[in-house]
Amino acid sequence: MSDGGRIVALTTSLIRHPLAGLGPYSASKAAVECLIRSLAKALAPRSILVNALAPGPVDTKLFRSGKTEEAKAKSAAMSPMHRIGQAHEIADVLAFPLSPQATWVDGQVIQANGGLV
Repeated sequence: MSDGGRIVALTTSLIRHPLAGLGPYSASKAAVECLIRSLAKALAPRSILVNALAPGPVDTKLFRSGKTEEAKAKSAAMSPMHRIGQAHEIADVLAFPLSPQATWVDGQVIQANGGLV
């Protein structure tokens, strides 16, 4: 990778809001978050910024598959906005750490989950 590059890994809000049955998935994403922090320190001398994006529930085919309407409503109710995120909203947030304006953002996990705290 060239000096001054950007890396953004995808993780999940489930690390901070675990759900039963998703432990292995959440644990694998927690490892990704540890990796980005380590890489951020290692690559900082080359001005390579390493961050992660942790979306909450997003209305995608994968999210909808196998879920009952009740399960989808429960996911929506977890957010103070009482809805599921849209893919374009996650894409908009993802654009920031890749932008020239993000030169002081390194080793961070950016939450994009509709206010789920």
